[in-house]
Amino acid sequence: MSGTDPSDAATPDAATPDATTPDVAARARPLREAVIDLDAITANVRRVADRVAPAAVIAVVKANGYGHGAAEVARAALSGGAAGLGVADLDEAYALRAAGIDSRVIAWLHDPFAEFAPAIRAGIDVGVSSREQLERVADAAVAVGRPAAVHLKVDTGLSRNGVPEPEWPAVCARASELEHAGSIRVVGVFSHFANTSRDVDAAQLAVFDRAVEAARSAGLDPALRHIASSEEAWRDPDARYDAVRIGIAMYGLTPFGDGTTATALGLVPAMTLRTRVAAVRRVEPGAGASYGHLWTADRATTLALVPVGYADGLPRHASERGAHVTIRGRRHPIVGRIAMDQCIVDVGDDEVGLGDEVVVFGDPATGAPTADELAEAAGTIGYEVVTRVGPRVVRTHVGGAER
Repeated sequence: MSGTDPSDAATPDAATPDATTPDVAARARPLREAVIDLDAITANVRRVADRVAPAAVIAVVKANGYGHGAAEVARAALSGGAAGLGVADLDEAYALRAAGIDSRVIAWLHDPFAEFAPAIRAGIDVGVSSREQLERVADAAVAVGRPAAVHLKVDTGLSRNGVPEPEWPAVCARASELEHAGSIRVVGVFSHFANTSRDVDAAQLAVFDRAVEAARSAGLDPALRHIASSEEAWRDPDARYDAVRIGIAMYGLTPFGDGTTATALGLVPAMTLRTRVAAVRRVEPGAGASYGHLWTADRATTLALVPVGYADGLPRHASERGAHVTIRGRRHPIVGRIAMDQCIVDVGDDEVGLGDEVVVFGDPATGAPTADELAEAAGTIGYEVVTRVGPRVVRTHVGGAER
């Protein structure tokens, strides 16, 4: 044994704190952080894939992977059994290719002035919603010297993009001509549900079946028929066809508006939005909090200032509507008006200190509120909550390929 005083070993030097202690670890974190659990993404995809088999899963990673990070989510989804990826526009598809992802990617919402040649060179499947788009894709394919992989988008009742039913015979016939000429390959026919009622869904399926028959009557043989998103993929075997496109379920949030939770479906929320307490103040009865004094204290209480606001994705419409956060493992209500950069939390008489972790939403298994709960308080949907998490919130990916 050395001659060092044992008490020196028992008392860490205050000038060189242990980096593994919780307070030091917390200080090293970003002030505003969205922690993305890629293992949860993989598990959620696998759960849906098992449920919908033999239909393939197309993982939708548009809008930066619903705010979770498109490339990272894409890799995790493919690890969970996804057969391909879906995005809205071509720029999103190019970003996946630039990240080294070479799986099937389909993009379906196009700038009216989009150039399709780069997409064909990159091996991106192109959703086509009109005769004009079909001709432009075919012309680009001829210029590139490579056939374009095309999915014909048909309108089955959403009245957005997609070929309307009266135009199906002409568009399908032209697609067949172009396929025989070698400029395109019609690999899919697809549509979107309106998500209104089971009766409307059933009616849309009947329209979709007619669209597929119109394609086949024109001599086309699309290998991928897909219309279902997370909601219909989960509940309706008749809607699964050859593939389903899953978005919100992959991120561990509920696709249903009937109160069914993601937990009840066996899904795990992938995003945890967290920050830390920036200030603590004791107030007396009658004290107002935040703009407009929507809330005033009815008792002596402690208020914690939380540096997350609507610029970070915390909906202003959730003000005084029952939204909660967790601090030290306990739920506390957000009080007063949610501001751009901050909100106020009433912690009552609980002990709360500067730097304490605040979980705005996350996995309910940890006691945290979910993004779906926050959405309900704001009168919106979980999709909007996670996709609107702002750019100054640092995304930290854990698990999966990032481990």
